[in-house]
Amino acid sequence: MNMLATTIGGRTFNNCMMNAAGIRCQSKQDLDALVQSDAGAYVTKSATPQKRAGNPSPRMHTLPHGSINSMGLPNNGLDYYLNYVIADQQKRPGTTNFLSVAGTSLADNLAMLHQIQASEYTGFVELNLSCPNVPGKPQVGYDFDRVHTVLDQVFDFYTKPLGVKLPPYFDLVHFDQIAAILNQYPLTFVNSINSIGNALVVDPQSEQVVIRPKGGYGGIGGASVKPTALANVRGLALRLKPEIAIVGTGGILNGVDVFEHILCGASMVQIGTQFGYEGIPLFDRLATELTDIMKKKGYTSIDDFRGKLKTFDD
Repeated sequence: MNMLATTIGGRTFNNCMMNAAGIRCQSKQDLDALVQSDAGAYVTKSATPQKRAGNPSPRMHTLPHGSINSMGLPNNGLDYYLNYVIADQQKRPGTTNFLSVAGTSLADNLAMLHQIQASEYTGFVELNLSCPNVPGKPQVGYDFDRVHTVLDQVFDFYTKPLGVKLPPYFDLVHFDQIAAILNQYPLTFVNSINSIGNALVVDPQSEQVVIRPKGGYGGIGGASVKPTALANVRGLALRLKPEIAIVGTGGILNGVDVFEHILCGASMVQIGTQFGYEGIPLFDRLATELTDIMKKKGYTSIDDFRGKLKTFDD
């Protein structure tokens, strides 16, 4: 029995761990490496309709407990990634991966989803509603009426498995509000969280911000965001209908972090910042560490503990 197997939307993955969109997944070479790795799946770099260079450098800076970035969606364009996932699907029938799309307008997203709907691709699509690092473009995920509008128009025609990537929410009532909206649609999964947007890091020696775009404002990822990520995974897991799986993202450095995400309700986890630092060997290390934890606790599958976080009121 595969202890780390998981199921989302009726499809089984032999490992519950994968990369997060944006890190080491922009080129064919990046994606080929993920295919050969121990990751349970891969997600492509978030695509825009055309190739995009992204924000000017420096646009990422390492922090003691993570990173700050304002990348601005650098990617090779939807055709590049759609062609890749279709070719991979033909080479490895029966596998499912994630194609990420992140248009900077509703028209962009609808056009890309129409193209995917008309294509041979049958895998998952991750619609990014939380791009905090595109100058002048607000995060759709914080405008609940806009989320309604987007999903109404998407599901008017889109019939393939679709999930949404969400920003972090910081108020319990916001969990209630976003879940009430998402539960109205045939979503396969939600991915929570994207980076914590619009943070500012200062270099006291130079008395200057550490990244160039947006006057130094950028998204925070890595270890420091784990408590916020766990809160969002837990908050959504308690509120979303059971058929919407949770993909947990944020602050994963080791097997304990993966265990905590699953305990809070995640069916799968994505790793961004640490994968950027460590590369492909990360997945083998995390799998070993999580398996060791499960064996010590007597768990034989992640379903034994998924979503079973205890509180003092239990």
